[in-house]
Amino acid sequence: MLHELRVENLLLMERAELRLAPGLNVLTGETGAGKTLLAHALDLLLGGKARAGIVREGAAEAYVEGVFELPSGLGSEIDERIPADAEELVLARRVWPDGRTRAYVCGRAATVGDLRELGSRLLSFYGQHEHRKLMLTTAQLDALDAFCGVEQVDRRRAMVGAHELVRSLEVKMSELDGLVGARERELDLIDFELREIEETSPTVEEEAELLAERGRLRHQETLRLAASVVVDALAPEEGDGVGALLTRAGSELEAAAAVDQELFPFSERLAVLRYEAEDIALELRSYLDRLEAEPGRLEFVEERLAAFSRLSRKYGGAITEVIAHAASCRDRREALMDADVTSEALAAELEAALEARERVAAELGRARREAAPRLAAEVLARLRELAMAEARFEVSVSERADYGLRGRDSVEFLIAPNPGLPFGPLREVASGGELSRVMLALLSAAHGPGSAGAGSTGAEGSLLVFDEIDAGIGGHTARAVGAHLRELAQGRQLLCITHLPQVAAMANRHFTIVKDGNRSPAVTTVAALEGDAVVGELVRMLGADEGDSAARGHARELLKAM
Repeated sequence: MLHELRVENLLLMERAELRLAPGLNVLTGETGAGKTLLAHALDLLLGGKARAGIVREGAAEAYVEGVFELPSGLGSEIDERIPADAEELVLARRVWPDGRTRAYVCGRAATVGDLRELGSRLLSFYGQHEHRKLMLTTAQLDALDAFCGVEQVDRRRAMVGAHELVRSLEVKMSELDGLVGARERELDLIDFELREIEETSPTVEEEAELLAERGRLRHQETLRLAASVVVDALAPEEGDGVGALLTRAGSELEAAAAVDQELFPFSERLAVLRYEAEDIALELRSYLDRLEAEPGRLEFVEERLAAFSRLSRKYGGAITEVIAHAASCRDRREALMDADVTSEALAAELEAALEARERVAAELGRARREAAPRLAAEVLARLRELAMAEARFEVSVSERADYGLRGRDSVEFLIAPNPGLPFGPLREVASGGELSRVMLALLSAAHGPGSAGAGSTGAEGSLLVFDEIDAGIGGHTARAVGAHLRELAQGRQLLCITHLPQVAAMANRHFTIVKDGNRSPAVTTVAALEGDAVVGELVRMLGADEGDSAARGHARELLKAM
């Protein structure tokens, strides 16, 4: 239940505050006064999109706030967004001129999705063109499902899951069928590529070694000459080299150090130099022996590196990529070899999913066929109360060949508004006023006390908002519609934006919206009416002057008859 609605700087509405009562609340006013602004304010609380230019000219922002009775059983995910000590639920929305918005739940920053989720539990909105949705077969099917009760909601949810699983498995099966069809060609290509790589068996380490060896082989003479020069300088085959000179010098210094200990460190250092020179000469001789490559070694290295290069160009640009490609080929070959087994398992899984979907669709269909005549009887009874006493109404349920998220049933509302006329689809036969009354009858059937679908849509106890749902209706029919709305409001809360005095006279609380065109920009105000003010508004709605005594008498008669 909505206790208070506050609106600031929403187009013409500078500031408005409505305190709604239980039962039927009506909002009236001249055409163009801005009645639909309140509908848009409620839509913002539901997480709806802010229209361009919705902020009043000159204002920094627009603000909408709704104070709702705190419902029970919202669910753990939603409860986390509400303070534990909250006694009421406050939804709010700020809108800036550049289109930015911000949402709040109980004073805390929230997302538009939070508003949308909470709003759907608190408020059901039926716009002035809502009855046109009844022309859609999907809307008719949804109305029948709502009448079926809460179990149908669970069946619908199960149907969505079952259908999406079948679709997913069918896509996988299609992909696998294509895979099996091209498997042999792909296996041949994979085997060729793997054979080409495995015959060469490249490694990163071997590539590095080959590159180093090629460098040595290409510059073999230069390297031999350099090493020979050093060996000859250090330890020549004939004559004294640096090593021999260091040995003699060391012997002389060692003898002198026996006389003067200060020379001993120099003797040790010369000994180190001598040993280092001998080691270098020895290792370089070994290097010269290794430098003598076997005949044809350079050609072998060049060919091996050329093979590595060909593989790199073909499979990724580097040996690491070649090795990775080979691993990928092995994985792919294994998957292809297992395709038959996978196909059999997937086919069995798909068959089980198809059977499960068929079971859920059959349960949905049975519930719909059982509920269809009861819904038709409920709607027909209410149409008689809405000045369509001679109308006939049926709910046709047929089975389609294909499946969808709602199952495999098609629902068509059939109506014969006048005696002697055959049944026809609602979308082809009914006028705008008749559509409005059928919709009201359906809502009463779904939400009315004792109805089969009462509470099934999650709107039980919530606010129902009707934005000129009575469009295209007048006369005695308008009176019947007002009485029906009054009855529908028993035990819940309705807000009805209306232009009919017969409906307004039924209200438990009456609000009017008035536009002051003398200000620039114009300003609309909302006020709760009581007593003579209600009579005066009804007189205006009847199209009479304020002082028309007959019209005032008619207005009082309307109020007495409520």
